[in-house]
Order: sequence, then structure tokens, then C-alpha cells
Amino acid sequence: MTTTRAPIQPSLSPRRRWAALGVLVGAVLLLAIDGTVLYLAVPSLTRELAPSATEILWIGDIYSLALAGLLVTAGNLADRFGRKKVLLLGTAAFGAASVLAAFSPTAGVLVVARLLLGVAGATIMPSTLSLIRTLFADPRERTRAIAIWSAGSGGGIALGPLVGGTLLEHYWWGSVFLINVPVVVGFLIAGAVLLPESRDPDPGRFDLLSAALSMVAIVPLVYAVKHAVSEGIDAQVAVAAALGVVAGTLFVRRQRRAADPLIDVGLFRNGAFSGAVLANFVAVFALMGLLFFFSQYLQLVRGFSPLRAGLAEMPATLASIAVVAAVGVVVGRLGQGRAVAAGLAVAALGLALVAVVEESPRYWWLGLTLVPVGLGVGLALTLTVDSVLSAVPKDKAGSASAISETAYELGAALGIALLGSLVTVVYRAFLPAGAPGEVRESLASAAATLDPASGLAQAARDAFTGAMQVTSLAAAAVTAVAALIAWRTIPSGKD
Repeated sequence: MTTTRAPIQPSLSPRRRWAALGVLVGAVLLLAIDGTVLYLAVPSLTRELAPSATEILWIGDIYSLALAGLLVTAGNLADRFGRKKVLLLGTAAFGAASVLAAFSPTAGVLVVARLLLGVAGATIMPSTLSLIRTLFADPRERTRAIAIWSAGSGGGIALGPLVGGTLLEHYWWGSVFLINVPVVVGFLIAGAVLLPESRDPDPGRFDLLSAALSMVAIVPLVYAVKHAVSEGIDAQVAVAAALGVVAGTLFVRRQRRAADPLIDVGLFRNGAFSGAVLANFVAVFALMGLLFFFSQYLQLVRGFSPLRAGLAEMPATLASIAVVAAVGVVVGRLGQGRAVAAGLAVAALGLALVAVVEESPRYWWLGLTLVPVGLGVGLALTLTVDSVLSAVPKDKAGSASAISETAYELGAALGIALLGSLVTVVYRAFLPAGAPGEVRESLASAAATLDPASGLAQAARDAFTGAMQVTSLAAAAVTAVAALIAWRTIPSGKD
């Protein structure tokens, strides 16, 4: 991937650059919080909207699914029309979709609203990273900036339940979306003033067919997984999976032949680049898949209030923020590849420990296991994003950011779809024979219909705990394999 002209890049003072970074971190923090803030609201909205187990999964998953499917296209549009412009337009749309989500009268409307939030969010994510690539040309400054950006992303994942818990203690479930509106207004004002504009000066022709293929390659595959778990393997699963595979194959072939591809697939021939993208994907896959049901576990099994459940997840937040201070030291001693592998290995250990202590009567043992999960995922995400951005010229930063963010959001979507579905399958398998349909539907449904002191309610809680343990171990195993791959593929620069 070559270019003959430099990207548009205004000269900014150090103070202006770091102030602009603060705005970008605020944007990704908003998106990350919105990705997880709903988790604590699931019991509340289940009582109000009565969604099925499949609708609950779609409410959680459609946001990341839309993001993953559109990030490649959105990154290309940001390179073409201006990253600041696309970022601000997407943020305004995000605020409007938040209002629709807050006042959704049915579960179906909420699914649509979450879809629109994902579409709007897709225009925000690649623009934030590509602007960081433009703002910070010095590699050391860029690594520090990306560490702060990653802390915003990782911290937002865990702060979502805290914000949601605080709101749900005092207001209805829709407040977890309505809170976005004043934040969006503040961001639009600060972004208009502080952010520079940048774009690819020679973007080439926009390939609408490639944009469509990128979406069709992702959505049917995730749908096939979700449908197979909820309804079993049938013709719909086969057709959806085949459609996704065919579209993905056609997309890759078209990118190889196109003069102006949406994604330079040649980058994946570089083992370091591929390893970094894979590590990014797996780290988010494991974390989001676990967190989606972890908040329900804390409330419905341990009996925590929404606010207390949010506070109970704070160890992961604090640990991911601590990575900002430690990333330079870790990379200096281990090198890039070994540091990524170490982060994933630590996260895998934490996930395994979560499975071990979930039956412990004392929360503090469980809280301590969240520390290595936060540390490991935060370290891996920071360094993999840096590796991806460093591999491309500045004028293609939007496209590279889109690859990184697609891996991130696809990891989130598949983590919820696969690990979330695994929780549902194992939960149903662990229930007593003859449990009624509302109990088999989900633990949230069971909690809404059963006497909490009844034997069946306790059996449902035990079944969900067992399902969470199995899922935590599965996530740990996947993360451990990714650590080995990162160790072998990402250079460390150390002897």
C-alpha cells in the first residue's frame, strides 16, 4: 500500500494534541460504556418488555454486530471525507439513536434502536484511532496515547455496569441510554473546537460492492451461530453460514484485485500484523462474552443490587487503567510480542480463577480474580492496536483502524453470541428435568416468575452458576491459545 502525498495534518502544539486526545478518549469511553451499560438493565427490562432469551441476546449483540459489519466501510469513508467530519456526524446520530432506545416500548423496538446505535458507533471508532495516528507521529508518544485510548475503551467496558447500576438505583431502565444525550452534546462542542481535520488526499474510487460484501460476510455468520443455539441446526443455519462464507471469499478476492481496496488484505501476509489482529479479537471475545452474563450473575445469583453489582466489577476497570502506567516498563523488558502474549496469559489465568471462585460465598475472592483479567486484556489491547497502526502509512490510518476495530467489535459480537449461547445451553442442561418453559428460557425469566426462596429458584441459580463456570473456562482456554499464537507471530525486538 503506497502513497505519493502526505495526509492533511495541521501542526498542533503539544497541549492541543493532548487536549484533542482527551476528546477522542471521551468518544471511545462513551461507546465502550454503551456497549456494556445495558447488561445490568437486563433484569429490569425483562420485567418491563418481556423479551425472549433470543431477544435478550440480540439486544446485547446487535450493537457490536452492526459496528463490526460497518467499520471497514466507515473507516474508508472517514479517510475519504474527513475523519473529524465523519466523527462528529456519527456522534450526533448516536445521540438521536440513544433517545429512541431509552423510550423503546417493546423488545423489538429496542433491538432496532441498538442496531442504529451500532451503525452510528461504526462511524466513530475508526475515526478516533486514525486521528490519534495523525496527531502523534512520534512512536513513543503514540504508544502512550494509544495506551490512554485503550484505558478509555477497557475502562468503559467495566464502567458501563457501574454507570448503569447508579442510574438503575434511581431511574427506569431507559435512563442508561438517555444519559448519552448530554455527553454527546458536550463532545460535539469540544470536538468541533479541538479536533483537527485529516483525510486521505488520494482515496481513489469508493467500492460500494466491497462495502456490501464486507457486511454480508459478517452478519449471516453470527446469525447462524445464534440461530443454531436457540433453534438447533436447520436449513436457516446452513443458508446463513454459506452466505457468509461465500460473501467473505468474494470480498477477499475483490480486495486483492481492486485498485483502491477497502482493506489491504496483503497486510495479513505479515505474521506480526495477523497475530496482532488475532490477539485483539480474542482478548475482546473472552472479556465481552463473560461480562454480558456476569452482571446478571451478580444480581440474580448473588442478589446484588444494580449499583453494588457495578461496583463489584470495578477491579477490572482499575486494573485496565493501571496498564497505562505499566505498558512502557513491560514492553521495555519483554518486547512487543512477548508483552502481548504475557497479557493474554494473565487474562487466561484470571478467567480460569473466576470459574474456580464463582461458588465462593465471599465476593472478595471473585473481585480479586477480575484484576488479572483487566490487566491482561488492557495490556494486550493497547499493544495490538499500536502494532496495527504502526504497520501502515498515515494516510491509510482509517482503513488500518477499521481492521483493528472490526476485530474488536467482531470479537465482542461473537463473544456474546458464542459464549452467551454456551451459557444458555449449559444452564438449560443443568436444570432439573421437567422445569417449566419460563425457567428454561433464561435465569432472568425464572427470577421474574418464581418465588426466590423456592427450591426451583435455587436450582435455577445453581444451574446458571455452573454455566458461568463452564463458560469462564472456555474463554480461558481460547485466550491461552491466543497467547501462544501472539508469542510466535508478533516480534519482540529482544534477543
